[in-house]
Parts: sequence; C-alpha cells; structure tokens
Amino acid sequence: MGLDVAWAERWVRRTADVVAGSKDELTELDRQIGDGDHGENLHRGFQAVVAKLDEPGTPERAEVGDVLMLVATTLMSKVGGASGPLYGTAFLRAAKRSARPSVDGSGVVVLLDAALEGVTSRGKAQVGEKTMVDALAPAVEAATTAADAGRDPVDVLRAAAEAADAGATGTIPLVATKGRASYLGERSAGHEDPGARSTALVLRAALDAALDATPDSAPDSTPDSTAGESEAEAVAE
Repeated sequence: MGLDVAWAERWVRRTADVVAGSKDELTELDRQIGDGDHGENLHRGFQAVVAKLDEPGTPERAEVGDVLMLVATTLMSKVGGASGPLYGTAFLRAAKRSARPSVDGSGVVVLLDAALEGVTSRGKAQVGEKTMVDALAPAVEAATTAADAGRDPVDVLRAAAEAADAGATGTIPLVATKGRASYLGERSAGHEDPGARSTALVLRAALDAALDATPDSAPDSTPDSTAGESEAEAVAE
C-alpha cells in the first residue's frame, strides 16, 4: 500500500490538531530555553495551512509533493522565528522529492531524508546540539532500516515516529550549542528541546494519518507530547 495525496492531506490536518493540543506544552518548553513562541508559531502556521487546503477553487492536487509544497510555502510566509524557515525548508525539500501520486516505504525514506537535508542546510545543526535534528536524524535512520528490511510504508513511518520520540526525549540532558538556547550554556541541560518534540509530534501525525486508512492496524501509544524546540536551529540563517 502506498501513501497517497489523501494521506498527505490527512497528515496536514492531524498535525494541525496535535499542534493545537500541544501548543501550551511546546510554548512552555520554549520558554525554558528559548523565547517562548514555538507553540503559538506552529499553531498559527498549521492553522493557515489547513485554511489553504480548504480554500474554495483550489486545483486538485495530483501528487504528494503538491500537498507538501503547500505546507512549505504557507509556513514560510506565515510563521516567524525559527519555526517558519526550518519547517518550511524541510517541507520544501520533501515536496521536491515526492512529486508522485503516492510513496512507498523507500519513498518515505527519501521524503524524510530530504526534510533532514533541508533542516541541516538551513540551521547548520548536527546531531547532539539539542535541536530538532536530534529527533529527525534518528527518524531517518530508523526509517531507512525498516525500508531496507522490506517493511511497508506504515511500518516505516512507525519506526520513524518512535525514533523521533526517543530522540526528542534524548535532548533533555544535552547542552545546547546552537542558537538562543546556547546562550544558557550548561543551564540548557535538563530541558527537552521544543523543536525536537514538535518534530516527533509531526511524525506521529504522519503515522496516524496512515493508520487512518488501515483500520485493521492498531496505533501504538502516542509519544509523550512534552514538547520542544529552541530557536537554536535558526542560528545560521
């Protein structure tokens, strides 16, 4: 089973819902090591994406990449701070690599890897620096392993979502070395990165959107939504 345009649109809606539900938690995490706007910024951005998705007279979207491009352009134009440029670039790169009616397990890996390339290119962050890369990089690695083992796209997404959740939790003891959070030095340790947590939420939403189309598949427990991103990742824009 491939993941088609309908899945991509469900992913957007699922993301908007989960971000709305986690807005305060994301904001509190960002308040601890950033400037406290991550939850509100993402919420505003994805609400705008859903509004664009539902706009009357919009041409039918034939490819997964069409939906992801809509996400990218809307986030870049509507969201400030770190969130807009980083998530916008991630979705932009993913859109360019998913210009097809559906994606299989390998296509999911390509999509996620392109998103990671976009984030690292934009924010100049690496694994271990307490940014959203600490959730996205292990997600790509886990998805690659699952796809190489011949798993279907839902299982590939499940592997990615679980790895992202673990990666986000793993940012708690890290000392930030990028962006605003890095100004705190050792005091940034002990707090989860808001961008890593929101990344885990977005990937869980992708999995749940896929599970919506497979009623015989029971979703795993939703990753903890205690959330995270510092504006750290935007430092090298």
